[in-house]
Amino acid sequence: MTATTTPAADTSSAESAPAPRNRYRTPIPALATRIGALVLVVGLWLLVTAAGLVDPLYLPPPGAVWDAFVRANTRHQLAPGVDRTVIGEQNYYLWEHLVASLQRIGVGVGLAVVAGPLVGFVMGMLAPVRLITEPILNFLRSLPPLGYIGLLIVWFGIGDVSKIWLLFLAAFPPIAIATLNGVAGVKQDYLNAARSLGAGRVQVITRVVLPATLPEVIGGIRLATAFAWTTVVAAELNNGIPGIGGLAYISGTQLDTPLTIACIIVIGCAALVLDSLLKLAGDVAVPWKGKS
Repeated sequence: MTATTTPAADTSSAESAPAPRNRYRTPIPALATRIGALVLVVGLWLLVTAAGLVDPLYLPPPGAVWDAFVRANTRHQLAPGVDRTVIGEQNYYLWEHLVASLQRIGVGVGLAVVAGPLVGFVMGMLAPVRLITEPILNFLRSLPPLGYIGLLIVWFGIGDVSKIWLLFLAAFPPIAIATLNGVAGVKQDYLNAARSLGAGRVQVITRVVLPATLPEVIGGIRLATAFAWTTVVAAELNNGIPGIGGLAYISGTQLDTPLTIACIIVIGCAALVLDSLLKLAGDVAVPWKGKS
């Protein structure tokens, strides 16, 4: 008499087989959540302003902000009943203000991207240099931009040079410190393994230290770019037209709250787009990030 048995191997393999992944599941909830959060914020904004809980001078309704945004991007009459048209705000369209600020940020952060990794790498590789320069770097990082904008104006005038210097000084410390931390964080096992395989000092630096440090450098660049955006209004306090930060400052002094909020929203959206592009570039440049 023979007993009938089921193939255990097939059953175990079927049970252990991973369930197929749905590649369409992840992006949709994340996108829906972000859109829902945006709708919630705008809805609360509408409710607060419609109920009159806040004076429109302090918090205008979304419609007024939208009108200010459209007005800043079109040619319109100087005033009702005045037969004279003007361009945008302060004789520039809003996108021209944004481009002017982007150019200043690009130059300031670009110089920091060149100098920051170099200084941070030298500090990480040479202990005596690090001992001398690290306190200076931390001191520079702790200074608020408004603390030395006046000094920069005295040195370089009210033109773009002082603005670029201010943006550079805001962006340089995060990049240098990120590079320093990246060099200091390289695992000693990697260095020993490379030396045991016959790698010289230059090969250890180019094949081990630099690839391991690059993710930190890119993270520092993203942080520095964010700092530059938070500094752009301070950089454009004096002679900042055209400039999105200068326009935000002038509209605030003129109690044009809708235009001020429109400028703030444009600054925030531009910063988010730029950060997303930097993140994408970082993912492409360092595909090994997070792998050890």
